[in-house]
Amino acid sequence: MLLNVKKIINAPGARQDFSFEMDLSDVEFGGLYPIQKPVVVTGDVKNIAGMLLLEFQAGTVLSSVCDRCMKAFDNPKTVTYQCMLADEVQDEENDDIVLLEDDQVDLGDLAKTVFILEMDTKTLCSEDCKGLCPKCGADLNQGSCGCKPDADPRLAVLAKLLNKDNESKE
Repeated sequence: MLLNVKKIINAPGARQDFSFEMDLSDVEFGGLYPIQKPVVVTGDVKNIAGMLLLEFQAGTVLSSVCDRCMKAFDNPKTVTYQCMLADEVQDEENDDIVLLEDDQVDLGDLAKTVFILEMDTKTLCSEDCKGLCPKCGADLNQGSCGCKPDADPRLAVLAKLLNKDNESKE
């Protein structure tokens, strides 16, 4: 979506609102296609003392899989972004300035890039997810599986000594 800001470039105090939806269902992320619902983008461009400030929020509900217990769950995701808009850049290394082309900014491309870069590489169904048992594969969120924990191999010699002591006492 191209946004033309020609009306507010020379009008300090002016504001231009925008709202649109993006279909990112074809974006692969981590071997999955988590963005099944439209991403809703809302925001505005303000002329503050001759400087154009772009602010927007993009949000949707992602179809995610927990990295610990492998359960599918809906994961609400919202990102916010702001930057300055300019016709030319004096400082090439400033990422907070987006260049205008013919008094226009490509909001669709900008919002897509920002949203994808802000996606989480690790997703959890809850912060206290216990995951799966490494031995039997049981979901530890449902309760204990009954597997005995492995002894630390560095302490195996001590365990043998303790077993000998217990056997000699009997």
